[in-house]
Amino acid sequence: MVVDNVLRGRRRRAQGRIADAAVQYAAMGWPVCPGAFRPSHALRSAGLVRSCSCDRIGCPAPGAHPVSPAWQTLASTDPEVVARWWLAMPEASVVLPTGRIFDVLDVPASAGLSALARIKRLGQPGPIALCPGDRAHFYVRSRGAPADEHEWWPCHLDCEPQEVAEVSGLRWHCRDSFVIAPPSRAGTGEAARWIRDPATHELPDSLWLLEVLADACEEAG
Repeated sequence: MVVDNVLRGRRRRAQGRIADAAVQYAAMGWPVCPGAFRPSHALRSAGLVRSCSCDRIGCPAPGAHPVSPAWQTLASTDPEVVARWWLAMPEASVVLPTGRIFDVLDVPASAGLSALARIKRLGQPGPIALCPGDRAHFYVRSRGAPADEHEWWPCHLDCEPQEVAEVSGLRWHCRDSFVIAPPSRAGTGEAARWIRDPATHELPDSLWLLEVLADACEEAG
């Protein structure tokens, strides 16, 4: 009983941190929408749910995708709206649509961290998050809508960008894509976390950072 109470208390605190973060992102002007989440250990152990709250058989991204298929139109920057969502769905992960305020360069964590010293010599990196699946997310200013559609490398829920196949492990989340933001947890139970917080680090331009990260990915094999 005591152990159960401790675990429930920890879960409530984690949910509170996620809700607070969602409201803070909206207050920064970043569009937010609710994501699927990892069900409690008790429910999974009892066989009542699968590894993701969507309960989809073979979900390709447990706890790491939007709840609603209309997530692009649903996303809001209104802190009051976002607070109501998390009051109703306290376990929801935080989904941030990309290609609006920011894009995200998504690389293996080892490659991203090894490139960090080089990045700091060339210019100031912006917000950086370490995410489930051993990934590093580098947040950059969105490029908007370039005239050349081939410049877009969207990364949907279960796709791999074909245009950058020669750069192993590199994904560019932009228009029609999204990322899961800290401190959300994926289906593995691992929480995303900031190593450079967006509240204190400005979004950099994407192209010079892309070149450095592409080199780091190639060097990592």
